[in-house]
Amino acid sequence: MTGQKWVARLDQAGLNRALAMAQVHGLPEIVARVLAGRGVGVDEALAFLEPSIRDLMPNPSTLTDCDAAAERLARAITRRESVVIFGDYDVDGAASSALLYRFLAHFGLTPSIYIPDRIFEGYGPNPVAIRQIVEGGASLIVTSDCGSTSHESLALARELGAEVVVIDHHQLGADLPPCVALVNPNRQDDLSGQGHLCAAGVVFLVLVATLRVMRQKGHPAAAGLDLLGWLDLVALATVCDVVPLKGLNRAYVVKGLIAARHMLNPGLSALLKVVGLTGPVTPYHFGFLIGPRINAGGRIGDAALGSRLLTLDDAAKAGEIAARLDELNRERQAMEAVMLAEAEAEALAEYGTGEGASVIVTASDKWHAGIVGLIAARLKEKFRRPAFAIAFDINGRGAGSGRSIAGFDLGRMVRAAVENGLLVKGGGHAMAAGLTVERANLGRLRHFFEESAATAVTSLVADHALKIDAAVSASGATTDLMAKLESAGPYGAGHPQPVFAVPSHRLRDSRPVGTSHVKITLEAMDGARLDGIAFRAADTALGDFLLNGRGQTMHLAGTLSLDHWQGSPRVQFRVLDAAKAL
Repeated sequence: MTGQKWVARLDQAGLNRALAMAQVHGLPEIVARVLAGRGVGVDEALAFLEPSIRDLMPNPSTLTDCDAAAERLARAITRRESVVIFGDYDVDGAASSALLYRFLAHFGLTPSIYIPDRIFEGYGPNPVAIRQIVEGGASLIVTSDCGSTSHESLALARELGAEVVVIDHHQLGADLPPCVALVNPNRQDDLSGQGHLCAAGVVFLVLVATLRVMRQKGHPAAAGLDLLGWLDLVALATVCDVVPLKGLNRAYVVKGLIAARHMLNPGLSALLKVVGLTGPVTPYHFGFLIGPRINAGGRIGDAALGSRLLTLDDAAKAGEIAARLDELNRERQAMEAVMLAEAEAEALAEYGTGEGASVIVTASDKWHAGIVGLIAARLKEKFRRPAFAIAFDINGRGAGSGRSIAGFDLGRMVRAAVENGLLVKGGGHAMAAGLTVERANLGRLRHFFEESAATAVTSLVADHALKIDAAVSASGATTDLMAKLESAGPYGAGHPQPVFAVPSHRLRDSRPVGTSHVKITLEAMDGARLDGIAFRAADTALGDFLLNGRGQTMHLAGTLSLDHWQGSPRVQFRVLDAAKAL
């Protein structure tokens, strides 16, 4: 119904590898198939299933400038300096800023966190904010999740007498801003191989290096500090920033989920309470429930709410902020629904079904700039192409955000547009990017994107298929199967959830739920039943097929998860596609 081909994820070589994995290590067949389908070798399987921070974390000194950053942070602690942390307004920025805050506070400093307003200040350090920070007494500014391309602002900081340490992960060119240290595994002279980390992951490495320095100095507070207890924040950022769950990132998430389940961070615990957590914390809770609420502050409210929440030790105050973020998230959802309808209408008018386009670009002077990233993500899903949404202000300057499809580097294309004079500024990474554009350049920008992406996107779209890991029946979709699958998790970017075909099941029931979802019940020939849901399927070919197909036998494809509603775990099927059973 979605126009995708269903293909087996494993070829014969992959099947052989899965068989060897199961025989050599005694793994369940389904676990071996999942690992083999994600490029895990036979010899790597056991280590992959139990990732270790100790084994996967590099020596922080291999990151360019990490030692310089650690020495500067240690000096600030020793001298009791006034430190300001300048973060980004998304989850990664909030979590990485909170990590830095908690570390410095542990050593007796009282750092401040500055999160710029998304609408009025935009991304990263700006001259007005830098002047305000330095005039407020800061001698050291530490940027987290930003700063790599802030040449003018960092030059001003130096001119005013403050030093800057940049900790970031966004792509950048060869020209580096003036600062004491720039720790970014994506800088061209960094050979650490850690370019897949989010900002919080990089901050963690810097803090490991700084703690090493403080222990060498014999600081009394260094002995009692266990950084692993803060991995819940690193895991939260890693999941929400959609960086690949490979190498150290995988260990961060596995160990961070364990830390999160201990509920030691009052802010994170307050948010989990607000969303009605009914089972163990999973990447789903981080990515789809916690992340959007933290982001809501930066999108349409107080951008500093998220970082402030994650630094709190007062449960009552944390509860108040969590409730406010939940309220903002509901407001954001209502605004997003209106904007999305307008964006989809514009995209359909401009590009039709999108099959002849390489990049979808929509724009309006009525949209809220804090929500354009969400609109871009929805357009990307609908048209299966890189997509941008741009909100123009009354002066004709547009703030835009883009989301990419797997295999296409969006950040590189945006940087090329900057170099060609089409953008005021822009940057990002492979899967997401932001930009600022003058209205007069919108047409030229659309043409540039189309020309730049045509060959690559056409090839990627042509090869697009739904990769099936295995087949399962309603009777086989058990909690025991889920336990086996979870042993190969957590799943996310670069390590996708297993997709199952559910062949020849009768659609016993289907009905619309929520604003745009379709809930179903499947029945196998043996009478076993499986409940499922197709998210955001209403008014799509898939949704129409399900709503009009009661009583019919059909094939379905999707993922499995555990629903802990009312305390009893039940397997639920998330429908990704369906086909007529001939």
